[in-house]
Amino acid sequence: MTHIASERTKWTIHGERVVDENRHIRLSVAGVELPTGVRFDQYVIRLPRCVMTAVLDEAGENILLIYRHRFIIDRWDWEVPGGYVDPGEDPAAAAVREAEEETGWRPRSVEFLYSFQPMIGSADARQDLYLAYGADLVGEPHADEAEAVRWVPLEEAQRLIGRGEIVGAATVMAVLHARAERAAAPRRSP
Repeated sequence: MTHIASERTKWTIHGERVVDENRHIRLSVAGVELPTGVRFDQYVIRLPRCVMTAVLDEAGENILLIYRHRFIIDRWDWEVPGGYVDPGEDPAAAAVREAEEETGWRPRSVEFLYSFQPMIGSADARQDLYLAYGADLVGEPHADEAEAVRWVPLEEAQRLIGRGEIVGAATVMAVLHARAERAAAPRRSP
C-alpha cells in the first residue's frame, strides 16, 4: 500500500497535559486543531504494552480460553490469556508467563503474529498477539484470574463471538486467525 504524504487531514497538537498516571495508565488531555481550524480537547489514554496468546492444542483444533468477569462492561466473557509486559521483560516470555498465570497451562513455545491498536481513536494501547501450539498443565490458574479455563473447539469459539460471549478484540482476532489458518492448511487424508 502506498503512503500518501500530503498530510492535509493531519491534526495539529497544541500541547498535552497529564491528568493522572500510574504504572497501568496515563490519562491526558491534548489540545488539538483540525485542518478546518476547529479546536477542542481530546482525552488520550496511554497503556503499557500487552501480550495476548492464542494457545492451540497440537492439532490446532481447540483454543485455550478463560472465562472471567469484566467489571467495566459488567459482562462475563471468554478470553485468550494475556496481560502487561513488565518493564525490561521480553514480550514472548511475558506471553508465556501470562498464559501460565491465567490458565495453569504453559505454552511449549510462542510465535509472534502481529501488533494491533484496539482503540486507536482514543488510546495508545499496543497489544501483541502470539500463537502457541501445545501446552503443558503445570498448575492452577491464579485465584483471581479465571472463573473457568477450557479448551474450546475453534468452531464453537467462533459461535461464541456471534453470540456475544467473546467480546475482547484480541480474542476475536485470535479465534478468527486460527480459523483462517486452519482453513488454509492442507487437509490430511485418513
